[in-house]
Amino acid sequence: MKDVIIIGAGPAGMTAAIYAARANLDVSIIEQGAPGGQMNNTDVVENYPGYVAIAGVELGQKMFDSIKSLDIEHFYGIVTHIEDKEDVKIVHTTDTTYRAKNIIIATGCQHRLLNIPGEAEYTGRGVSYCAICDGNFFKNKHVIVIGGGDSALEEGLYLSRLCSKVTIAHRRDTLRAQKVLQQRAFAQQNIDFLWNVQAQEIIGDSMKVTSVRFLDKVTQEEKIIAADGVFVYVGMQANSEAFADLNISDEHGWILTNDHMQTKINGIYAIGDVRAKELRQITTAVYDGTIAGQAVFNRIQIEQ
Repeated sequence: MKDVIIIGAGPAGMTAAIYAARANLDVSIIEQGAPGGQMNNTDVVENYPGYVAIAGVELGQKMFDSIKSLDIEHFYGIVTHIEDKEDVKIVHTTDTTYRAKNIIIATGCQHRLLNIPGEAEYTGRGVSYCAICDGNFFKNKHVIVIGGGDSALEEGLYLSRLCSKVTIAHRRDTLRAQKVLQQRAFAQQNIDFLWNVQAQEIIGDSMKVTSVRFLDKVTQEEKIIAADGVFVYVGMQANSEAFADLNISDEHGWILTNDHMQTKINGIYAIGDVRAKELRQITTAVYDGTIAGQAVFNRIQIEQ
């Protein structure tokens, strides 16, 4: 039986594994994809200390090299659910089961997609889901932000400091965002709005995004808006379905923890993007992993 099993090998999960292993705990990681998580979908990371710029895949591999150097067991598997037997946690995958004293959930989240033509083709080539990550690539250019909630306006305001023009396209005639964000966006001179529109297609020249085709929901007319980039903010979805029966998530699926990354179940922790928190970045994921790795060590020390 392991001291701790970590589910997910993104930056949070790998950091937790490093700290736990260096504390001489018996650690395993279960991951259903390539180590690195969403970093593997990021062309260039420019906001991680120590690197002016580094490919997301390369940064993920460097983190995984640390995992290998510590001889941490790494299994590929799809976790279906966890059984809490108090002192023992049983992790069920589609193929087998694992037992541990502690579990750290680091399964991340995923952006809700528009699911329209061109979106997948131009992701990373003009289509983005993170202004903080990619906004710098669109300095002095025109971008379209799709969405009408807090994230859309927050990121639109951030982009307005970099881009020559930001167009916020929303499917309704009123925004869902907080009033203070709406007031700031309306006051920003280089932000304008497209109301009552539904994105139909992201158009490009095979290399990069060039425009977006919208349907006007009132007139039923189509319009094509030229743009250099598209930022999509129609919601995020926590990868927490496998843990629903533990009742450790809020109504939106984000896992709730205290400052030590502990859920309401002793011995089960959650870190990184799957956790209910304000900012989801590589740096915050690494922080969560550090805290959780140490918290597991402390719990084991107390119980010995």
